[in-house]
Amino acid sequence: MYDYIKGRVTRVTPEYLVIEQQGIGWQIFAPNPYSFGSDELQVFLHHHVREDAQLLFGFPTLEQRELFRKLISVSGIGPKGALAILASGQPQHVIEAIEREDESYLVKFPGVGKKTARQMILDLKGKLAEFFGDPFDDNKETGGLLSGEDNELEEAMLALGALGYSEREINKVKPKLKDMDLNTEAYMKKALQLLLKQN
Repeated sequence: MYDYIKGRVTRVTPEYLVIEQQGIGWQIFAPNPYSFGSDELQVFLHHHVREDAQLLFGFPTLEQRELFRKLISVSGIGPKGALAILASGQPQHVIEAIEREDESYLVKFPGVGKKTARQMILDLKGKLAEFFGDPFDDNKETGGLLSGEDNELEEAMLALGALGYSEREINKVKPKLKDMDLNTEAYMKKALQLLLKQN
């Protein structure tokens, strides 16, 4: 429902920050609210609905938000547990631990026991590369889909992954788009044209 919000931080607590946007203060739960700073900023959102509440969770990068969504899909991990994992470690380190089946690293996170760590590995191993690249590929130029300097292009590439295109297919068209100065939607249209030509 919500993708991101831009506004000024007006309050920070250990659990959440408040961003004012057009006279409304939005309460946004985050892995480490103090890391956002106090200036005007953009926060990527996840809208979580349950019977007794509707909550917004916010992240400084698309990478963190997508990992959060993957984590809460695992049985035994709720939004608070996923936030604790993201607050305690770097997303890339969590991904590497899952791919290596490193249970001893995963159980260090609050609320993660051996059973939950095993479930994380079973549910997520091999399913994170489409968003974050191969954590063991030392020769990759991009460092994953979200590490480039051009956020518009990176967002378009992430959207292609969400549409079901493989990282291999995306990496074939990405170099052809790098020299273009387009917005996210235009990058998407151009990339889809190129992908259809390949097929």
